[in-house]
Amino acid sequence: MAELPSVTPIARQATCIAIGGRAVLITGAPGTGKSGLALMLIDRGAQLVGDDSAMLQARAGALYAAPHPQTRGLLEVRNLGLLPFPCADDVPVALSIHLDPAAPRFIETPEQVALLGVSLPHLRLWPEPVLLPRKVELALDRYGAQIG
Repeated sequence: MAELPSVTPIARQATCIAIGGRAVLITGAPGTGKSGLALMLIDRGAQLVGDDSAMLQARAGALYAAPHPQTRGLLEVRNLGLLPFPCADDVPVALSIHLDPAAPRFIETPEQVALLGVSLPHLRLWPEPVLLPRKVELALDRYGAQIG
């Protein structure tokens, strides 16, 4: 059953970062490195939107992400705890990434996922941390929805 468009923001369990004004939702099983990936991307110039929870809203055929009010500006850094980071607000979502040890080795086109009635490119990536930040940047450039 398809999700209906949302006027009111809803919470979605995902880590979310913004690169160049476009948001990437990062999902995966516990321990796959979602927060660690967000930290690595922040070190490369991305901005935190939300860690472990983001507020999503569909507007005018696009999906927008904002920080969850209870965790706004906080990123869990393993072994250090919850640390404060500047965060971006109301960012159009261009790509969904799922960290998956069973991700395919090659793809020809991204899968699609519908969130709140908005279709987004969706990729499954093997959660190998060394190259993962660069893979996310390449995926956003190559497959991410163009906004505006």
